[in-house]
Amino acid sequence: MLPEDTARTQSERRLKEGARFADMGRLPDPLGLTAVHALQSTRMRGGNLIRLAALVLVAGTMVVANAPAGAQASPPVTTISLQSATAYTPHAPNGGTDDYHCTLVNPHVKKDSFIVSSQFFPNSAEVHHAILFLVPPTLAAEAQANNPGGKGWTCFGETALPGADLAHIGDTPWLSAWAPGHGKDVLPVGVGQPLPKGSLVVMQIHYNLLVGHKPVRAKLVLNTVPASTPLRPLSLALMPAPPDIPCPSGVTGPLCVRTASLADLGRRFGQGAVEFVNTIESVCGRSASDPPAGNTTSCSWPVDQAGTIVRVGAHMHLLGQSMQITLNPGTPSQKTILDVPNYNFHYQKAYDLQTPIPVVRGDKIQVSCTYSPTLRQELPSLRDLPPRFVTWGDGSSDEMCLGIVMTVPPANSPGAIGWPAQVDSGAVTF
Repeated sequence: MLPEDTARTQSERRLKEGARFADMGRLPDPLGLTAVHALQSTRMRGGNLIRLAALVLVAGTMVVANAPAGAQASPPVTTISLQSATAYTPHAPNGGTDDYHCTLVNPHVKKDSFIVSSQFFPNSAEVHHAILFLVPPTLAAEAQANNPGGKGWTCFGETALPGADLAHIGDTPWLSAWAPGHGKDVLPVGVGQPLPKGSLVVMQIHYNLLVGHKPVRAKLVLNTVPASTPLRPLSLALMPAPPDIPCPSGVTGPLCVRTASLADLGRRFGQGAVEFVNTIESVCGRSASDPPAGNTTSCSWPVDQAGTIVRVGAHMHLLGQSMQITLNPGTPSQKTILDVPNYNFHYQKAYDLQTPIPVVRGDKIQVSCTYSPTLRQELPSLRDLPPRFVTWGDGSSDEMCLGIVMTVPPANSPGAIGWPAQVDSGAVTF
C-alpha cells in the first residue's frame, strides 16, 4: 500500500506539465461555472440530466476575448457576502460516506445585475465540491417552502429544488461551482452571469465523510455590476460518459459484480442513482444491463444550436487518469478541444480557449476518459473500502466522466450582448 503522496507522485509531476489542448491558454485561477441557457443536445432533453445539476464538480471561467465596443470601463461593483445561518454537521445516511446538503440563502438583490466575480470558501476539508444555484424570483416562494426553519434539506442527486419535474430542471441554473484546486473567480471584461432582482441562492455542498464530519459553515462572495453593463451571457453544456470499471486483475469481492455494485449504489443514494446510470448508458448507445467494461469510456453529444466554445472543463474522481474532449471525431473537421493527459482530482480547473471554436447545429462533441483502477487499492482514502465494480455515482469513491463546455452566442446573432431577454427579472418579496 502506498501513502497518498507516493501514489499520486506521477499525477503531481504531470500536473506541473499542465494540460495540452489545441489553441488554448490557461488562467492562473480557475473560475466559477455558470449557466444562463444550456447548449442542449436533443438527448439531454426529456429528463436525461435529472441528476447532472447536482453532479458537476469542475469549476471553470466564462471567457470572451474582448469587451464589446463601447463597454463601460469601470462599472460600479457591489459585493454580496452569503453564508449559511448556522453550521451544518454532515452525516451520511444508509451506511455511506457522503452527504449532500442544500442551504437556501438570500442575497437581497434589489436590482437586476451581472455577476463578474465570485469566491466560495468551503471552510472545511470535508467539502468535496459545491454548486451554487440561482433560484429565480418566480420560484422564491417554493424554495422558502422547502426550507422550514432555515435548516436546508438533503439533496442527493437532485436539482436545486426538491421534487422539480423534468421539464423545469433548467429553471435553477448554476451561478458558480467549487472544487479542490481553485480560488477567487474573476471574470474577464465582457462577460457576466445574470442575477435577477429578488433571486435566492441554493448552496449545494457535497461532504466527504472519509475526510471528517465536523460542523461546517461555508461562505460565498459575489461581485456584481448593473444589468445595463454590456456583457456577453454564457451558456453551459454538461456532457457525461458512463464509466464501467471492473475490479483489477486478482482483486475480488462481492461488489466486484456489477449488479451487486449497482444495488449498493442504490442503497447509498436511492434508486434514482441506478436509474441515472442506466439512462446515460442508453443515451450513449450502450446496453444498460451489460455495457462494455474497461478502464476507458466515451460518449458523443450532438450540438443543436450554433455558438462559439470559449471554455471547457473536465471532471472525474480519484481514479481518473486522463480526459479528452473532441469536436467531430473521425471526420475531416476533427479538432481536439481539450486534452488533459494527467488528470488530478485535487487540482481541478477549466481552460479558456485562446482561439474560440465555432460550432453549428449537427456538430458532435465526444467526451473520453481513462482511469487507473489500481489506485483504489493504493490511496489511503480508498484502500480500506471493499473492492467494487465502479460506475457513475455521487460518492467520492464512485466515478464520473463529465465534460463541461461553455459557449457564447454567435457574434452577429440577436442577444449576443446585453441582458438576456429570457431571464426572469420579476421581483418577489418575502
